[in-house]
Amino acid sequence: MSETYFSPEEIEERKKAIFDAMGKRGQRQIMKTGYDNWDPFQEPKDPIDIRKDKTKRTSQELIREFLTAIDADDYSNSYAQGALEMCLGIINDEEKIRGMFDFAHWYTRLLEKEGHDPL
Repeated sequence: MSETYFSPEEIEERKKAIFDAMGKRGQRQIMKTGYDNWDPFQEPKDPIDIRKDKTKRTSQELIREFLTAIDADDYSNSYAQGALEMCLGIINDEEKIRGMFDFAHWYTRLLEKEGHDPL
């Protein structure tokens, strides 16, 4: 199968045609982030349920494995929800979650270094 390549002028022409065909609301959304940053031709991201982490597990597989490793009497729905949020954030490479993850590791090492039991 041969790939078709377009010149920068053709790409801009097609981009403008897509933008012009959109409703005013959609155009306003694009203008908020900047027309130049908008790429109507980018590949869509994988649906969340088939994205996998470095271990090739989906978020559902990871959270199920994690929660089955813990006694169900030892955690609440809020605990499980927090674990799921971390799981999804790690798979989606969210910077906020990376900060939380790094802090948790740092804090665990600090507690151990100062002779305290980890959380």
